[in-house]
Amino acid sequence: MPTLEAPEERLKKFKYRGKDVSARRQERIAANLQLRKAKKDEQALKRRNISQSSNDLVSQVSAKEASYTLEDIIKGVNSSDPVLCFLATQAARKLLSQERNPPLKSIIEAGLIPKLVEFLKMEPLPTLQFEAAWALTNIASGTSEQTRAVVMAGAIEPLIELLSSPHLTVCEQAVWALGNIAGDGPEFRDNIISNNAIPRLINLISTNIPITFLRNITWTLSNLCRNKNPYPCEQAVMQMLPTLSQLLQHHDNEILSDTCWALSYLTEGHNERIHRVVAMGVLPRLVELMTSSELIILTPSLRTVGNIVTGTEQQTQMAIDAGMLKVLGQLLRHPKSSIQKEAAWAMSNVAAGPKHHIQQLITYNLLPPLVALLKNAEFRVQKEAVWTVANFATGASQSQLTMLFHSGVLGPLLNLLTAPDMKIVAIILDIISFLFQEADRLHEKEKMYLLMEEVGGIEKIESLQLHQNCHVSRSALNIIEKHFGEEEDGDIFPNPGLRV
Repeated sequence: MPTLEAPEERLKKFKYRGKDVSARRQERIAANLQLRKAKKDEQALKRRNISQSSNDLVSQVSAKEASYTLEDIIKGVNSSDPVLCFLATQAARKLLSQERNPPLKSIIEAGLIPKLVEFLKMEPLPTLQFEAAWALTNIASGTSEQTRAVVMAGAIEPLIELLSSPHLTVCEQAVWALGNIAGDGPEFRDNIISNNAIPRLINLISTNIPITFLRNITWTLSNLCRNKNPYPCEQAVMQMLPTLSQLLQHHDNEILSDTCWALSYLTEGHNERIHRVVAMGVLPRLVELMTSSELIILTPSLRTVGNIVTGTEQQTQMAIDAGMLKVLGQLLRHPKSSIQKEAAWAMSNVAAGPKHHIQQLITYNLLPPLVALLKNAEFRVQKEAVWTVANFATGASQSQLTMLFHSGVLGPLLNLLTAPDMKIVAIILDIISFLFQEADRLHEKEKMYLLMEEVGGIEKIESLQLHQNCHVSRSALNIIEKHFGEEEDGDIFPNPGLRV
């Protein structure tokens, strides 16, 4: 059986009382990594091109390849006849573009990838380059092993060279393929970056670029921003940020969504990473996008601002000054629980700051929606709300604590003591223990007793003394013995006549 910890010791592990703001911010970052973990986003890592529409490069070609077998394809790509090479490559691409169960494994095992990479280099034959790039795009949309097969065949450098192709469709397909490769992980992402792909990608953007092409470039840039261990290098980030800042002003939903995801990846982790992003002046626009009715925009913009308020006091203040708290109240009431959760997480980060940030939460009337989440939200949302209360309580001034007491938070908080998540139950007990300590220090313990009795808190805590989890039972026992035990003069309530 593990050694029991005193509740006071556990309090120290997630409380911020008595620490300066810098230390509290650093612990908050650690808490985000350990307790909230990396949330999954809704952006696709890889995308397969299954469009069967014709284009200027291939519309003149016959459909002769439609009856090709895999054996015919192998024979064709190894032919010295460029027409047969093209028809076989196109046939392979069409197999790989099937909506269901494309034969990626069979194509790889047939040894076709090296030939497809070779075809990327055939400048006089843009139709062949296009079909080869498309086929490789779809292979790279598969598993990590399948993507690795494309990379190991040497596809990255010729794909980057195709970013300078005079043929728009060839160029766009190369962008797509590189996006799939970059999305696989930091190793391939950094391989693309080290081959100087970012300047070439950015140079493709112009005022008359087709919207579909710009969407692909934006998505590929976002994949070059994502993944950690390691994060993308500072030079790459600084190359991309001005363009991402410009794309954030676009009107297209897909471009806005992928740009916000890119910024969310760039604001994960250290304060220096956050600084690079906020220094671009993007916060007002991000807060504006948090009001979007489109979830594909709202989710990543809220995530990005939530990341920013895990940073320094100054970075959090910049988000507040940009109006995030004006929007947060609406998002805490959002019909989608995923948005409620993100909003509560962002609020918990502000609540972990100094007293003047806590005061802003009160000023913007965010306690009522917080209490509503504790009462009625899905449990995953309630957990974030509990963290918000914990951070709020342990950093608040006397008057702010009084506001918390009278917000109605205690009842729903105590109701969550029956939750199946032992960590959350332990945190709630720690909150109660802390509130009693503060009430005692402020000579308002009797008020705390009365509030507890009003919501049946004493009975709820007493019932946990026999809990199977030793930490929970010890914490409950400590509260009862320390704050509800019999005193020398008899009853724990000095004036029973005041009970409600």
